[in-house]
Amino acid sequence: MAYKLELIGPEERGALFRRYEPRYLYSSKCELHGTCIRLLTDQERTNQYWEDNFFSMSESVRSHGRLVVLDDPDQETGVKYDPLTRTAFLFNIDYYGWVKSIALALASDILEDQHRIYSVHGAALDIAGKGVTLIAPSKSGKTTHSWGLLRMADARLVTDDWYFVRMSSKRPLAYGSEKNFYVEGDIASIWPEYKGLVDKATFDNRGRAIVNVRWTVGQGGVVPMTTMYKVIFLKRDKNDPTVSRRLDIEESMTYLEANNFCNPHQLVRDERKLAMRRSFFREFLGQCEVHMVNTTGEPLEVQEVIRRIACDGAGPR
Repeated sequence: MAYKLELIGPEERGALFRRYEPRYLYSSKCELHGTCIRLLTDQERTNQYWEDNFFSMSESVRSHGRLVVLDDPDQETGVKYDPLTRTAFLFNIDYYGWVKSIALALASDILEDQHRIYSVHGAALDIAGKGVTLIAPSKSGKTTHSWGLLRMADARLVTDDWYFVRMSSKRPLAYGSEKNFYVEGDIASIWPEYKGLVDKATFDNRGRAIVNVRWTVGQGGVVPMTTMYKVIFLKRDKNDPTVSRRLDIEESMTYLEANNFCNPHQLVRDERKLAMRRSFFREFLGQCEVHMVNTTGEPLEVQEVIRRIACDGAGPR
């Protein structure tokens, strides 16, 4: 976990809410897979990123969860979360990537408990009608290679970071929730096709920006959902000479659990929640073809390996 997370109760939540209420200069509601998440902040830039990043929700809809994002030198940097009222206080966090991830984690906490809808911290694309997901720990190439796949004629992006899954007796359905995407500025140095997109962007202090990838791939290049067929785990291990291989369900679960489900933004991690996530991933992976790709090679070489896996039976690359 990159920031400290503390669980609190409704009493402390109420005290914090009253204490900081005079500072709530901006209020904005977004829709995350049917949940209404409300942002309260005194930071104009955070509010602007939020509105550029997510689909808006009508102010007449009552919020299911709340994020309060503030700077306070008297508070330790981190997150205080009340799971009963679904309220998260983010103190002294200047990285919007954590703000958006905690918002998605908050929606996930609600959907897991109330609707048995689960989330995956991964990229998802539709390639010629078949869903492919890249799941990986941070800095393993998930965003790089999802945007690499998006360069293909038959590829459409659902999300490059986080999606929600509905299970049924048929294949899993994966749904995105972000309107626009938060990317690193060096994406164009790897895939020159995105240079025009990056040149138009305004970057924050972490070298990231909210961008509308439709400017490059067209309006049809982003879709709201896909039916999942293939799971590609990524790892960066210089000690492993194997570039790619198929995984069975037990190997897949071992990898996921060893890497905390490849998701550092889980607000509640008690045994009940962990059991729910284990059960979900076992079912999800059991309905998909699963591969592991080692991303230590050059991006173009690794991308070709990923494309061969993703496009098997899905038409030309």
